[in-house]
Amino acid sequence: MEEGRKLQRISRTAKDPVKLRRAIVVLMSAQGQTVKDITVLMQVSEDYVRDVIHASNEQGLDALDPKWSGGRPRTISDKVREHICLIARTSPADWKITAFSTWSLSKLADHLIKQKVTAAISRETLRRILRAGKISWKTTTTWKASTDPEFIAKMHRILELYDTPPADGRVICVDEFGPLNLMPRKGKAWGPVRRPRRLRATYNRYGGVMLARVPRPPQGPASPLARGEAVRGAGQLLPAQARQGADLGR
Repeated sequence: MEEGRKLQRISRTAKDPVKLRRAIVVLMSAQGQTVKDITVLMQVSEDYVRDVIHASNEQGLDALDPKWSGGRPRTISDKVREHICLIARTSPADWKITAFSTWSLSKLADHLIKQKVTAAISRETLRRILRAGKISWKTTTTWKASTDPEFIAKMHRILELYDTPPADGRVICVDEFGPLNLMPRKGKAWGPVRRPRRLRATYNRYGGVMLARVPRPPQGPASPLARGEAVRGAGQLLPAQARQGADLGR
């Protein structure tokens, strides 16, 4: 009677369809239903009904719980997975590879096999390993620094003029406008989540730059400041005299 009440409770509250189907089969068998009637009602095979009944007679209500298998055992250990995440965060240039600058999933998988990190790995498995290791595909961030060895001293001298300007004079600022397309070029790379890789930008443009012709300023005062203001309004490079004035101002 106690098992009957448990079977009825399981048949009403069970959320697992496998457990619910097995409980109904055992309950119908306990009520005197034949194997053929249970097969027709539950739309299962006769072998399934007999296996469930025999298992419940041997194991009791524990036979109702499905025994889910864990699947195929892992072929890549946790240590190898950590090693894969470390390699993904490196650059191909670190491995003396110049054919490409960033890792794709297929190139990274070929590199891991070539380095004998793993015998074989698919792109989907590699993607899951990187995602579990919190490694994502992101844009790199560039930063620039001056190549002038006296940059720090000049910077402090200019900031001092800003903070404490001379009482009997004026501070005139003249900047030097470089190539028009001298902009940092960002790239893509694998890196930790929310931590973009920061790469130092280069001042060199090996593919060449476009320089605009400097127009003559209108007739008027020939001071470097006036020429600089005229050219600044045109959005072009500073003329030679203004550039000399900028050099003297340094």
